Amino acid sequence: MYRIPSRRKRTKAPDKPNLIPIMDAIFTFIFFLLMSISFLKIFEIQSDVPMVSNREPPPDKKQLALTLKIYENYINVYTGVPSSLLKKIPNIATGEYDHEMLRETLIDIKSSNLNEKTVILDPEADLEYEQIVKIMDTVKLLRSTDKSFYETDKDGIQHKTQELFGNIIFGDIQS
Repeated sequence: MYRIPSRRKRTKAPDKPNLIPIMDAIFTFIFFLLMSISFLKIFEIQSDVPMVSNREPPPDKKQLALTLKIYENYINVYTGVPSSLLKKIPNIATGEYDHEMLRETLIDIKSSNLNEKTVILDPEADLEYEQIVKIMDTVKLLRSTDKSFYETDKDGIQHKTQELFGNIIFGDIQS
């Protein structure tokens, strides 16, 4: 009689992959991703969108409408509606914008317009990100050595202003 070999009879069940080491690696990876997020600093520069309106400004209130037109070699400071050139600030010898002269000009403007907080930045030249941020810092931040400004709140209490022109609006950003 013919006998079937025993190794053909036994069918071996396929081995299942061991998922425990893979799951351990995934959870360790997720843990390190979550931990590395705390080391990442994300900065946001807040800016408002310009409002477009066909209405005329109120006749009784004189608007400052402070606008900085930023060209490649200088910055023009405009005020009023319609805008008129207040000062032209040329670049310094190194080719960079003169942030100190811009700061002095803005402090002079702020001293006569204490309640004004808005400035419109209108870049006419292609600027690098760092240049825009430096201009925004110059426009917004008051140093401890700068002149102090006080504003009166609705209760009649005076508070020291922490910002020069804190509401920054970008004008013509589509050109």
